[in-house]
Amino acid sequence: MMKFIKNKAFIGTALMMALSLSSCEDILEEQPRTIYEPGFFKTERGIYGGVTSMYAHLRYIYGQAYFYNTTETGTDEVTYAQSADQNFKVMDISGQGEITPTDSRADVLWGAAFSNINTANGVIENASELGSVPDAVVAEARFFRAFDYFMLVQTFGGVPLDLGAGELKFNNNPSRSSVRNTVPEVYTRSIFPDLEKAVADLPVNPRVTGGVTKTLARLYLAKAYLTYGWWLENPDNIPTYPDAPRTDPNGKNTQWYFQQAYDVATAAIENPGPFGLMDTYYDVNVATNDRNKELLLYADHTETSEFYNASSLTWSNGGAPENFAGWMMTWNYTNLRSGTTPNWSSTTNNISSVQREADQALGRPWTRMAPTIGAITNTFADKINDSRYDGTFTTVYRGNWPKGGVNEAVLYNANGLPVSPGDAILTFLDEQPSTAITYPSGAGKSNIGAGELPGRSDFVIGPNDISRVVYPGLWKLGPYRTDNGTGLGQPNAASTRPFNIAKFSELYFIAAEAAVKGATGSMSARELINVIRARAGKWRWDNNGNQAKVEDNSAALVAATPATIDIDYILAERSREYYGEGYRWYDLTRTQRWEDLASTYRIAGNNYGDHTAQTVNRNIQPYHYLRPIPQVQLDAMDLTPAEKAAYQNPGY
Repeated sequence: MMKFIKNKAFIGTALMMALSLSSCEDILEEQPRTIYEPGFFKTERGIYGGVTSMYAHLRYIYGQAYFYNTTETGTDEVTYAQSADQNFKVMDISGQGEITPTDSRADVLWGAAFSNINTANGVIENASELGSVPDAVVAEARFFRAFDYFMLVQTFGGVPLDLGAGELKFNNNPSRSSVRNTVPEVYTRSIFPDLEKAVADLPVNPRVTGGVTKTLARLYLAKAYLTYGWWLENPDNIPTYPDAPRTDPNGKNTQWYFQQAYDVATAAIENPGPFGLMDTYYDVNVATNDRNKELLLYADHTETSEFYNASSLTWSNGGAPENFAGWMMTWNYTNLRSGTTPNWSSTTNNISSVQREADQALGRPWTRMAPTIGAITNTFADKINDSRYDGTFTTVYRGNWPKGGVNEAVLYNANGLPVSPGDAILTFLDEQPSTAITYPSGAGKSNIGAGELPGRSDFVIGPNDISRVVYPGLWKLGPYRTDNGTGLGQPNAASTRPFNIAKFSELYFIAAEAAVKGATGSMSARELINVIRARAGKWRWDNNGNQAKVEDNSAALVAATPATIDIDYILAERSREYYGEGYRWYDLTRTQRWEDLASTYRIAGNNYGDHTAQTVNRNIQPYHYLRPIPQVQLDAMDLTPAEKAAYQNPGY
């Protein structure tokens, strides 16, 4: 059962585990260290160790399921599922509890980011004094400091630049006081200068495998310009905190920032270095292609070593730095049953025909998050030409019972028809069929309330009939192991795959969004989006059909693109491209379209056999556009109650 674990880190503390890096190696060499001492940063080895720890800190944010939940639950993409606890239900803002400073899981980001920022401050300061550390290495620290501040300012509003020793200074003593800077101060004093310097100093090719590069820094600089442009414009009059006028301290207007976003993003597209788009969408997300050329940043894991994986290779209870986000949208498919005889009237003859397996289509089921019906039927309306639905969800669950030691060559499934290992046991249909699906009144023969269609051996569920307990799984985040042998492998371990954070493809979306906001250049918003849509039309594998499919529907997708692109179309395309990857809440709050696009959703209930979708209303208020400052942070500060109240975001 998931536990609500509060992060006890607070501003001014240093990272409690450091990793060291040899500058002549091309992979990160991690060594445990119980604590950073200030003197450690005054050595070249300490500088490289500090930089390496910045890559490690990504694992405490990305792949961490509680934080992942805050980026998806409550959007038009995702709601809470049948086994959700308060960590998930409150983020849905649909009457299952209120988001508070105590139970908002954005505390994950707060705790991990500030300790890393302080490490970056130490690296930057001491590298300058040493004089022997290359600018490109220092630029990695600048990138990560800007990266964390960018995540924080989008999530909480203005945050402190002074951690106790001065603005952007390394603090080696815990500080029990804090003053929040305004949003413009955080962008113009920290994020923009650090990213601009990182773009100038970072190499085109990464120093180490998975290392930060000029292309990555350009992506985040462009995205920061874009996000700040929206903040300055504030089309829906969403409040900010601490209070600050929507004016730029440097005298630039909204349009200047949108144009900068476009220019920086297109410069990265035109000068990609070793990066670029994969040929098909499937190739981006299939686990055998992890760490491909489209991936600019990821929180890495491995199956070759528990030490380098930062978690057990056999078991997990769910906690950072493990990658366990993919479990959350995995329903309990192991409850599916098939029979050993055609009539299978006796429960003693029933077999768990789809068993828990360390396979990308399956994995460990926790049933904490579920897709909304609208995501399935509207966002992914075109499931024929567009490959992204097939490359996002597991919609066909295939029999694997022999891997679990069940010695039956054939089982009997829907309509009493035989199925063999590898055959479909359950299919989530692409479209609602013209012939009505025959559903049982409860769990039925399938044991999960699935229905039957004449002549089909697989149980079926229509897209309008998904519920909080049975729904398509999230294939793209599923696990992958090469050590399963002929068995089920280690499905209870956290994923040994990297958690992808930044992709080259987003440069096209950033430039397109900036173009919609008035930026001009060599490519229009439609042309930029059509690069992505053309790729989405190319198939080489039918994932859920489990067979080769060489097909190019690019022309059809390009032709279907509206002549005039608006923000809602950009957001729909972003959802098709990045569904379930942790982008959505930030996309909706940046563009201030959250309430418009996610205030209602449809889904059926918590019980097997419930296929009656209900419309659910969310109470999204303007103050929800910022997450609350974690209570643990307020408790750690030596401030008066009035000062703590003033420190907290309004509404919480």
